[in-house]
Amino acid sequence: MSDEAENPGTETAGQGQSWSVRIIDLSGASEDDTVEVVKDFMDLMHANAYARAYVRDSIERCRVSGATSREVLESWMAFGENAEVVDAGDDGWKSSTELDDFVANRATPMERDWRAIDPRRLVDDDEIAGPPDDDEDDEDDENTHEVIRH
Repeated sequence: MSDEAENPGTETAGQGQSWSVRIIDLSGASEDDTVEVVKDFMDLMHANAYARAYVRDSIERCRVSGATSREVLESWMAFGENAEVVDAGDDGWKSSTELDDFVANRATPMERDWRAIDPRRLVDDDEIAGPPDDDEDDEDDENTHEVIRH
């Protein structure tokens, strides 16, 4: 098995770091508990922010009206999803550092909006700009749309 397959958050030396976030099913419903690996974060800060927002949202989905912090935590541990930044070591965000605060305090919509920073949804500047302007292509297009009159 290649190093890339074993460590999806890394690339070969000299190519730089590509960050990934592993989504973990806490219910134990999946065989290896990994739901998916989200790749191609811009940097470690981006991956950390995504993991944090993802867990924040998962906790809020497990919160029911009138539940105590302990009940919210128990629900999340039984049915929620955790997120970890792959190969980030001590620099990666860890849910354990903020879990008590998350279950004690409701999140704002912005705090739980992981979709807004999902790298699979981000658009490159090149895509926004559109295709390059090429005068030769315009001339070719004009010639291919000749009208034939009888």
